[in-house]
Amino acid sequence: MIDAEGTLCPTTPWTRKRARSLRRAAGPLLAAAAVCTSTALPLARPAGADQLSSVQAQANALEAKIQQTGSEISALSQQYDAAQYHLGQIQDQVSKTQAAIVKTKQKVAADKASLRHAAIESYVTTGTTANSNPLFDSNTRDYAAKAQYGQVAAGKLSTAVANLTNSKDRLDAQQAQLQTQRSAAQSATASAANAVQRAQVLQQQQNSNLSQVKGQIATLIDQKRAADAAAATVAARQAIAQAKADSSSPGSSPPIPVPPSSGGIGGAAVAAAESQIGVPYVWGASSPSSGFDCSGLTMWAYAQVGISLPHYSGAQMSGSTPVPISALEAGDLLFYGPGGSEHVAMYVGGGMMIEAPRAGSTVHISPMRLGSGFVGARRP
Repeated sequence: MIDAEGTLCPTTPWTRKRARSLRRAAGPLLAAAAVCTSTALPLARPAGADQLSSVQAQANALEAKIQQTGSEISALSQQYDAAQYHLGQIQDQVSKTQAAIVKTKQKVAADKASLRHAAIESYVTTGTTANSNPLFDSNTRDYAAKAQYGQVAAGKLSTAVANLTNSKDRLDAQQAQLQTQRSAAQSATASAANAVQRAQVLQQQQNSNLSQVKGQIATLIDQKRAADAAAATVAARQAIAQAKADSSSPGSSPPIPVPPSSGGIGGAAVAAAESQIGVPYVWGASSPSSGFDCSGLTMWAYAQVGISLPHYSGAQMSGSTPVPISALEAGDLLFYGPGGSEHVAMYVGGGMMIEAPRAGSTVHISPMRLGSGFVGARRP
């Protein structure tokens, strides 16, 4: 059968090296448990709830600002896209204006040629007319024709001058319009691009600030977990010491018969379990290659020393001998939930235990939990 494990308290993983050191120190620590009842261990200063709440509020505010900046960047990007689109339209207009300028320059050139022709013609005609006089001209009709031609030539000259002036004015206006259009469109595009860039830089700064705040939160949480774990360790040691004191005090109820010590077998089982520190929790698994759930770990560890246990925490509890807290030894099993059906861990000494607690965690050592549904200890 497979365990149906409930939700457990958070635990703090330990390294293999630390685990071995702790196991070697288990005996002296239990011997000194009575001293622990009156002497508090030095603990790291815990992170206050108010401080953690304040930093979390700061992180939430930064996340809100980042989201707002992201919305602003989106809007500014749309403005930049609009400026780019407008610039493209202006470029089309520029192309058309440039084509018009080419035609205008051709017209100016034509007008200049016409003006030169008209000027020459006017000069020639005016000179001929000046030398003609009806008093000296033998043919009156020729004189009238010459006079009329001179007037026409003068009119052509005036028209050519006017056309040239108009063409130049049109050319100047088109060139000015072209420059204005280009400048306005390029300025709008550059301004939109700068706005997007500034917003992106701001968002990067906000993300950096958020990372720092999240780092502070992680540090505070680690400090709190460490403080909680240390407090749990002290509480477990105190409970073990108190249980020993109660069992030996005059007038106390007869102690539970202590089963024979497993000697080195329990310690060897603990060593086997500790060799799997870091292996991930996998529901229903019981091997180093596939992972462990809680009863899979204890079953595998005891199998390494020749003791067979079922793959179910409740069955492991019912098939083992009760052990009082005051007589705990390395390798004893700790059970949680009705009939031990929810969780099992292995005592390693010094108020610590090794376990594979839940999905997403790994095999690790944590302070022994006497609350959280603890129902007793058993020795295989």
